[in-house]
Amino acid sequence: MSSRLVYEHKERHFVTRTGWLRAAVLGANDGIISVSSLVVGLAAASSGTDEILLAGVAGLVAGAMSMAAGEYVSVSSQSDLEKADLARERRELVDSPQEELQELTDIYIDRGLEPDLARQVATQLTEKDALGAHARDELGIFEHTEARPLQAAIASAAAFSCGGIWPVLSVLWFPSEIFITASTVLCLVLLGILGSLAAKAGGARPLIPTLRVMFWGAVAMGATALIGKLIGVTLVG
Repeated sequence: MSSRLVYEHKERHFVTRTGWLRAAVLGANDGIISVSSLVVGLAAASSGTDEILLAGVAGLVAGAMSMAAGEYVSVSSQSDLEKADLARERRELVDSPQEELQELTDIYIDRGLEPDLARQVATQLTEKDALGAHARDELGIFEHTEARPLQAAIASAAAFSCGGIWPVLSVLWFPSEIFITASTVLCLVLLGILGSLAAKAGGARPLIPTLRVMFWGAVAMGATALIGKLIGVTLVG
């Protein structure tokens, strides 16, 4: 009696996380940097604790809403383009199926298949799911990269709030004498953690992403603090 071993080969692809990971990292990064820059700039301008706290809360709420609206609008535009392309492709499959079959065949030939094999593959995929085949191989639209406006908006707003809440809390935690230094250090530590987690979630080595996000955070806070120190006001972009 012979036995056959069956091996299960499971692969984990990080590209499936593209949609939510990009929005989440952008939101958290913007929340940390924007709100930290705001409170540090106000502190450098010798503002009182109440004013700094109020500005921090306002910046947190406004920033979260802005991130959600911006992500929703931009990703909705991408979704509209995808839907328009799919609708056009659906009409062409009905009006000129042979031309569409040849188009799919040519795509596979360009990718390295022999013409006869490319024709067979195109025919079988067309019979199973013609629109799906053209969406993937002609338009480059995949299920894991499909635009999802509401998901992106919620992820961005939540991530911004998760990042921006810490600079606001730092106003309550740190005394005014050390606030600028302590808040800046807190921001850089948070950015470092964010960069490391984002790199890990995306399957990349953490060193370069971590240093990159910390560097630009330091630049943003330094510039805002300098403005607050020199002219006594904070400019928020």
